[in-house]
Amino acid sequence: MQDIIVEKPYTFIPPHRGSLLPWLILKSGLVRRHLRKAEGVMSCQLHGIDNLKESMRLGHGVLLAPNHCRYADPLVMSYVANEAKVLFYAMASWHLFHQSRFQRWAISTMGAFSVYREGLDRQSLDLAVDILSNPKRPLVVFPEGTVFRTNDRLQPLLDGVAFMARTAAKRRAKDGGTGKVVIHPVAIKYVFHGDLEKAVDPTLDALEKRLTWLKLAETTTLQRIHRITLAMLSLKEIEYLGSAQSGTIVERQERLINHLLNPLELEWLGKSFPDDNLVPRIKALRMKIVPELTTGELTESERERRWGHLSRIYLSQQIASYPAEYLVPPTTDTRILETIERLEEDLTDRAGVHGPLEAIIEIGKSIEVPAEKAPRGEEDPVMKLLREQLESMLSRLSKEANEVH
Repeated sequence: MQDIIVEKPYTFIPPHRGSLLPWLILKSGLVRRHLRKAEGVMSCQLHGIDNLKESMRLGHGVLLAPNHCRYADPLVMSYVANEAKVLFYAMASWHLFHQSRFQRWAISTMGAFSVYREGLDRQSLDLAVDILSNPKRPLVVFPEGTVFRTNDRLQPLLDGVAFMARTAAKRRAKDGGTGKVVIHPVAIKYVFHGDLEKAVDPTLDALEKRLTWLKLAETTTLQRIHRITLAMLSLKEIEYLGSAQSGTIVERQERLINHLLNPLELEWLGKSFPDDNLVPRIKALRMKIVPELTTGELTESERERRWGHLSRIYLSQQIASYPAEYLVPPTTDTRILETIERLEEDLTDRAGVHGPLEAIIEIGKSIEVPAEKAPRGEEDPVMKLLREQLESMLSRLSKEANEVH
């Protein structure tokens, strides 16, 4: 399990407010060199930058809402900052500030501030509202909340994005100014430019070796991926259900996820939610389980029990990261690539670099955020429009990838 839970009391980490050092870093090319070395992103196409520039010219509070399919996403937004000639503030999960001292310094220096995903973080929320109410820089928030490595599929969006945007819009309206609060959907698409088999064969060889398999002759890349994916699912079914299960992949995934989560939901939330979207289910459970882990007041047995629950939650998220139809032929080389990287990450906790990649970034037209509260009992119209625009943009950009039959 990756280190995404920090077992210490949460303390808000503010962003660096100065502009000289971030601009020096951006202009030095350090970010782009890191993208090439650590993420395999060699170049970028940028579309719709005038949409952002116009909102800034009008003095609007701007929230940029990109999809989140790779860990490179926050860094490729530096291309937008350079072209728009503006620095950003950004919300970043608290655990990212605890990977290393250098990473903490770097992301804070570039304008990121922490948000506590396992509880209500009023300091982070208040700062986000303040940034949008008194616009000096745009605010970047990834509304999917986590990385799934499914570039062509948008995950459920978190409603907190609209809440803070509406709160800021209400404040701006109360102040009587002419500026508004707007959200710009930002679609990020990665396109692979290289020899796919040459790039992924060593990784597949290593994964098959880890499973103690011999490489079969005349087996296609898609067949190899399917065998490894099926093996991983079967192993987890044996571990938690006692045997490999029958049925379609989707049925087996749903059965295992509900077996993992339903008992936890009954214990921590008082009821199970087998038909709901996974991301809100995970968030609700973490908000109940994690906070007391940070106090140091739990017995060792209770601490270990809760970590066991978090492992089950993490596994549920891993299982859901493999949409059954994602690789149905004809598929694309980028879908194959990201699936292999996800397999590698799930088996080893880290994914190798497979390039060269080109990032295509499209900034959509602004969505004006009203000051009124969202209607109750239905999807927030702001989030609905954001989701629809992001899905449309990603669908169009998906055609940039090369088909594999």
